[in-house]
Amino acid sequence: MSQQTVQMGDPPLDSERRRRTRHPGLSLAVIVACQLMVVLDASVMFVALPKIQHSLHFSATGLSWVTNAYSLAFGGLLLLGGRAGDILGRRRMFITGIALFTLASLLGGFSGSAAWLLAARTAQGVGAALAAPSALALIATNFQEGPERNRALGVFSATSSAGASIGLVLGGLLTDWASWRWVLFINVPVGAVVLFLAPRILQETERHRGRLDVAGAVTVVTGMVALVYGFIRAADAGWGDGVTLAAFAGGVVLLGAFVAVETRAEQPIIPLRLLADGARAGSYLNMLLLAAAMFGMFFFIVQFLQNILGFSPLKAGVAFLPMSGLLFVMARITPRLVPRVGPRRLLLVGLPLIAVGMVWFTRLSAHSGYASGVLGPMLFFGLGAGLVFLPITATVLAGVRPEDSGAASGTLQTTQQVGGALGMAVLVSVYGPALRHGGLTHGVNVAFTVGTVFVLVSLVVTALFLRPRAA
Repeated sequence: MSQQTVQMGDPPLDSERRRRTRHPGLSLAVIVACQLMVVLDASVMFVALPKIQHSLHFSATGLSWVTNAYSLAFGGLLLLGGRAGDILGRRRMFITGIALFTLASLLGGFSGSAAWLLAARTAQGVGAALAAPSALALIATNFQEGPERNRALGVFSATSSAGASIGLVLGGLLTDWASWRWVLFINVPVGAVVLFLAPRILQETERHRGRLDVAGAVTVVTGMVALVYGFIRAADAGWGDGVTLAAFAGGVVLLGAFVAVETRAEQPIIPLRLLADGARAGSYLNMLLLAAAMFGMFFFIVQFLQNILGFSPLKAGVAFLPMSGLLFVMARITPRLVPRVGPRRLLLVGLPLIAVGMVWFTRLSAHSGYASGVLGPMLFFGLGAGLVFLPITATVLAGVRPEDSGAASGTLQTTQQVGGALGMAVLVSVYGPALRHGGLTHGVNVAFTVGTVFVLVSLVVTALFLRPRAA
């Protein structure tokens, strides 16, 4: 959908000057620092979860809200944050988001109760949703097209790729050597420096006339929260519980309202026409299912490593490095494979590898060691995941109209975050009863069995909906 550019505030800047910065190194450092905080925040908490559970008295199932609160707010409001940057200015939204994220991190570090921490995590997710969409756009504004911008994009991409691994190790270091609270406090000095430098060295983007689809954002976020709450409550109260049923009913109604809103909205956050293409719709579903499996894998393996094998938080974070390293290597190889063999074939190879890893995880027991029970399936998971995520992205963007490219890629990011939260809630709903009846290892086995089903459904979706075509 075309938009008419309007000028709001300062007179127009020369196009060349807007794309140059007097402090390229500092400008890139500020943008990358934002991206690193946002990416790290999803993984840095995982290895701290057992300590958080003990400190704030979370239940075994309620603990998943520490990551879900962030993922739902971040994923659900990501597209609204991107649209707000278009209308109000990318630098302005970048600064606003970082300010909220930093304040929420500070308050979260002082959490005295589970509710306090979850409120802070939700606010962090809102801040990330405002800041993250603007970070990439600010590279285009502040760096001249060509080698200068390509170098900046290379650093940005490398930071994103390495963020998960850095987060696991950093979370372990901070939790071991200081306290889990420093997993949150560490954002404060970084955020303060970004807030000081951003208005001084980053150029603002032009603003565009448009409307914020607040109704769409509210209905999709509240609908997903209701569904996630229903699954997690079912783990403790049962599937016949009145509140559980009410949560599911409310979630369905709210998501139905979201579809109705998007159908009528002049500028919807998710144009429903994106789902008219079967391959693209299938790829969104694949991302949702794979994010569900991956978030669940991190959550439950951290529990197993620390509570069964007795790993420290740092050792647990380091334990993921072989998988993360393989993911990083495959992320460099896969771009050369996509044009040669096509996205569909890579998915049909990568998904079975992930399924093998998930099935292997279902064999974990109290007698399993790291080398015999965890490392092998991690490597299968990392190899498979490294083969599938880029093909999914390529299929989503193939044939998309230029005016829909931002919405298409943003919807993919949203699907990843929301899928991770929803999938973890589903896994927790089966983990809770199994945990009570057979202990932690039995609960983990059952959760990974359901996670395997997610991957197998993704394999079926790929076979049925992703037909061979140019990447």
